[in-house]
Formats: sequence, C-alpha cells, structure tokens
Amino acid sequence: MARITVVGACPHDCPDTCSILTTVEDGKAIAVRGNPDHPFTRGRLCVKVNNYEERVYSDKRVLNPLRRVGPKGSGQFQRISWDEALETIATRWKSIIATDGAQAILPYSYLGTQGIINGLNVGDPLFNKLGATVSERTFCDSGSCTAYMMTIGPTPGVDPESFVHSKYILLWACNTLGTNSHHWPFIEQARKAGARLVVIDPVRTRTARLADWHIPIRPGTDAALALAMIHVIIKENLVDRDYVDRHTVGYDELTERASTYTPEFAARETGIPVEDIVKLAREYATTPPAVVRIGVAVERHAGGGQTVRAIACLPGLIGAWKHVGGGLLQLPIWAFPVKWEVLMRPDLQPEKMRVLNSWRLGSALSGELGFDPPIKALFVYNANPMAMVTEQAKLEQGLEREDLFTVVSEHFLTDTARYADIVLPATTQLEQKDIMFSWGHLYLSYNNPAIEPLGEAVSNTELFRRLAKAMGIEDPSFYRTDDEMIEASLDWTNPVLQGISLEDVKAKGYTRLTVPSADDWAPHREGNFPTPTGKCEFKSTITGGGNFVVPLFRQGYNGDQDGTPVDALPHYIPPNENPQTTPALAKRYPLSLITPKSHAFLNSNYGNLPAQTAQAGEEQSVFLHPDDALQRGIVAGAPIRVFNDRGAFEAFASISPDVMPGVVMAPAGYWHRSNRKGATVHALTPPAYADLGRAPTFSDVLVQVGKL
Repeated sequence: MARITVVGACPHDCPDTCSILTTVEDGKAIAVRGNPDHPFTRGRLCVKVNNYEERVYSDKRVLNPLRRVGPKGSGQFQRISWDEALETIATRWKSIIATDGAQAILPYSYLGTQGIINGLNVGDPLFNKLGATVSERTFCDSGSCTAYMMTIGPTPGVDPESFVHSKYILLWACNTLGTNSHHWPFIEQARKAGARLVVIDPVRTRTARLADWHIPIRPGTDAALALAMIHVIIKENLVDRDYVDRHTVGYDELTERASTYTPEFAARETGIPVEDIVKLAREYATTPPAVVRIGVAVERHAGGGQTVRAIACLPGLIGAWKHVGGGLLQLPIWAFPVKWEVLMRPDLQPEKMRVLNSWRLGSALSGELGFDPPIKALFVYNANPMAMVTEQAKLEQGLEREDLFTVVSEHFLTDTARYADIVLPATTQLEQKDIMFSWGHLYLSYNNPAIEPLGEAVSNTELFRRLAKAMGIEDPSFYRTDDEMIEASLDWTNPVLQGISLEDVKAKGYTRLTVPSADDWAPHREGNFPTPTGKCEFKSTITGGGNFVVPLFRQGYNGDQDGTPVDALPHYIPPNENPQTTPALAKRYPLSLITPKSHAFLNSNYGNLPAQTAQAGEEQSVFLHPDDALQRGIVAGAPIRVFNDRGAFEAFASISPDVMPGVVMAPAGYWHRSNRKGATVHALTPPAYADLGRAPTFSDVLVQVGKL
C-alpha cells in the first residue's frame, strides 16, 4: 500500500490561504489537514475545508461534459463527449459572432478558485481575443481598494503577524473567527501581553463576544464614526504633529472637514452613545501601537469608499505607522508582484469594448439594459451568480431565454449550472496545479496536484487551451503549459522574491516573501507611502470619475471613469436606505438587512455539502432582535418571509439579542433549493453601486419581516 503526503494550498477566496497536506493512498486522497510547519496555518483547517476530500469524491460531482435535455432550470442533462461539447460551443460562438458580433458573448467569473493561473483572470485572454463583452468584476473590495489607494497607496500595510506587538486592536466590520480564523492566534497572543480588543459590528459575532469591547453600529454609518474620531483626536490635541508634518498631506483641510463631524452628529447617525465615541477616539489615539483591521463589509453601502478613506486617515493622524504592530491592515495582496497584465492580456482587446459590471447580470440578460447586440451567449466559470447576485427574478428570466446559449464549468450542478445548455466538468484543487497569493498574509503558496483528475474533469487552464483550439486560435501564447504560465505570472526580479526560487516554493509548498520580520517591520515608520506624494494623503491627489476602479478590478478596460469628480477629502455619505435618511421607505420596510459570510460556507461553495450544511443549518435562518420579533409576533424557529419591493425569500427565525434592534441578519451562501420557495438573500439587495469602485451595496437594504 503506497501512501504519500502532498503539499498544496487552499483554493478559496479567503484571507488565510492555508497550506494543506493531503494524504494519498494508492492514488486516492484519503485525508487533508493543515500544514503544521506553515507559520500562519499552524496545522489547522477551518470547517469549510477540513474534509475537502469529501468535496472531491462527492457523488454529486460533475465528472463528464453534459448537454441539457430538459427545460432550462430543470437540471436534466445527458452525458456527451468533450469533442461534442467543444464542437457545440465553437459552432454556436462562431455563428453568434457572424450574426451579432463578438460583443454578444459574455464571460462571467469570479473567485470560485483564487489561484493565480486558474482563478479570476484565466479566461480573459480568450475573450479579449474574441472581442467579447468585458465582464467587470467588482463584488469584493473594489471600493475599499480604490479608497485605500487614494489615501496610502498599494501598500501591504501592517504584517498580520505583527499584531502580536499591538496594544490596541480595532477590528472594524471584521468577524475574524468566522472569516479569517487563522489570524486569531496572533490577536490572542497580543491580548495575553495586555492588548485591548475592540470590535465594531452591528452584530455581536463570534469575534465580538470575545472582545474587550463590542461597539454595535447601525449599518452603513461607519464613516460618521471614523470622522468623529478624527474630530476628537484633532480637537483634544491627540495628533502626532511630527509624523503629520513629515509624512502626510492635507492636514489643515482634514481639520476643517472634520470640524463638522462632532460626536453628537455621529451618535445620531450610528446609534453609538457620544461618550463611547469620545472614549474610543481617546483610547485609540493614546494606546500605541494601535492597529485597525478592516473587513470587506465596511465598503458595502452607499458611502463605503469614503468610509475606508476616513478610516485609512486615522493611523497617519496619530503616528501609528511608526510602531511595529501599528497602522492599518486591509489586503496584503499588494505585496505580491503578480503580473496582472500577463494574466488579463488587455493588449488583445479591440479598440472599443463593451463593458458590463457583473453585478448587473440580471438586467443585462433580461434585456433591461438595452444592449445592442443583446447577450446571446454566456460562459460561467468560478462563479454561481444565480445564488449570489442581485435582481434574481430578472436573472432567472434571462437564463430561461431559449435564444441564450449558456455554458457553465463547474464541480456541481449549482443553481446557475441547472440553466446551462452545456455543463463542463472542472477539477478541484487536489487535481490541479497552481500558485497562490494571499490577501491575509505574506506567504506565496504552491499547490501541487495530489491526485489525477477524476472522470473527464479539466483545470481552467486546460479548459481555455481547448476552447482556444476549438475557436481556431493559432497564437502560441494560448497553449502555454501550467508551468510556463506560473513562471510568467510573477515578477521574479521584484525584491520581495529575491532569493526565492520557484522550485523551492514547489517543494516546500510555501515561502514568506522577502520582507522584514514581523517582529521588526514598521513599513511606514518614515513615510514612504506608495502614493504620488510619497505621503499619507488626507487630501487625495488621485481623483477621477465618481466610480473609478483600480486596475486590479478593471480587467484592462480603460474607459472606466464616470460621474462627477471624487471629493479629495473623506466625508460621510448616508446609506441609500435606512430609517434616518429614507423615513418614507422605512415605514414600509423598517429593518436593515445585512448578509454576512457564513461560518461554514465560502460564498456559495459548500452550500450543498452535508458536513457544512449541518454546521450552518440545513435551511436559511434569519436573526432578529427579541424586540423586533415580539413586535411582529415571531417566535424562534417559526417560518418567516423577508421582503421588500425587489423580492422576497423565506427562512426560519432565530431570535437573538446579539443583533441590534432594527437590524436583521441573514448569512449568505445558501442555494435556492436550500431556501423555502427557492430564492436567496440577494433577491432583496439593490443593484445600486457604492460611491467608489462600483462596489455593490450588499448591506444598504431595508426590508420587512413577517410570519408565514
């Protein structure tokens, strides 16, 4: 009996990017575990992936190409060969290009796998070569990243491991234990050394329950709190004037702007008492090293970008960057020298491109956007939009169109795949090769395939090689091997890869970037911010159209500035929907809905697997404060309906004082058939964008809840 251990890396859109050891016996993966040698993974995997081999060998896996034989959405398919599948796709695409033009083809993808070569951009070269409609992907952190770059530039910020040296840790819209659990031991080590942990969140999450201080806040009002903190810090002379004078720009203008954002104003907006706002500002400013960790949720409302602008000003104001363990942590991804242009190949695009933001897929497919030509072919990979996108009724209407040719590459018959004309079998991470960046630590990871692909499943890289051949593309760059793509995807001359060889990373499975030790690194002690001025820009020198998007999310498209110029100073933009700003709407829909990540799912990944649904709950739950439940006559476990003008879904009630009064929480990630009446939480979310980066406004939603 031959038994080996193969080192790999978790594929998911998660900051932890764990190093995984797979035990393989006679060619079959029998167990996965966290790599005990990896300084961040430390031998532990989360509930999402600690039985990943069960995902790989699930009897629900799609292992062969399939052709639809029943009505769209019925999930009725028959097996076909790869040759037949590719011939069908190429024939339909060529016909559509001939009659309607290539822009009638729409690719749709996101981060179902986060690998550099198999992830977000793997299909871009092919669709750019064809001249298809560009799919702009701004679901996650695009507004935050835009604001972050406007303030301090593309810096990795605080090393997550440096948190052990922090004395004041502020987790802002970040449920670390649920969505970044491998960072928790570093926070715990700091607390044992005397650090104070503060959590700002509308919900008393797993993380908030363990904090020294949980500050509940009304959804979408975080900028009011951050600006009030700035107001207090300046008014009470808690500013590090030496650091401000040497390493920031725009202090006088920020002082004037913040003068109107009093604690009293912020208290009315946020629901946080005045004395708590003042206390928070004082503690933060006078307890070095102080560090802020912002979560993805902080951008998901009308003013999400300006919220991050305001928060990103705080460390510069108090000189937190001078200290190891002081400053701001957003995405360490900026440290990784990924050659995005090599992955995206924008040079292959025609001069004029049509662009669709992925958030508006339903409107595009239903014809509401008036596209000419209309979308006639949809190709989905690394994504399950039917479960995760707004305007679900319109999306379903579009996917049911008989004139829409839909192809989905998948592991399972997801909510989206059930509407496909052709379903293609995709490999899991144990069956494919990749190299991984991280947006939660500073380790480059290599994923060695542990087993041969099951059935006829292929990696995304192989899929697009086959599609290029089927479309008659002769350019040899479309036929590079995985090894060649990995080699080309990173700038190996960059100082952060100095002394690192690809072979060493492959053998060990990971390596820390060549940056200073977490015990010594204060990256902006002497300024050196990667901004146009080299300083922290309280008043930004980077402004453009009202929704300009940073290059990471632009997919090479250059005509992306629209709207009025952005205010160069941070300011508060109230939510589009809340009882304070839209009282008439709130009379009908008085509750603010938030849809955070589930502890057991990764977006919609694992929403169909027994171990994870057992952990999360077999069906969707909605959490209400006892006062809100009592007012509606709702008891725990009762079936309820959550609705607004955009849609409705049904669920079961969970009554908890951990949720603020006036707020309802419905964890996202459930599939349609896991919900009563077959809709998901995003049937209620608006199609509106936030102020920067065309970020969706997931958490800017008013609803009503009623008994069934």
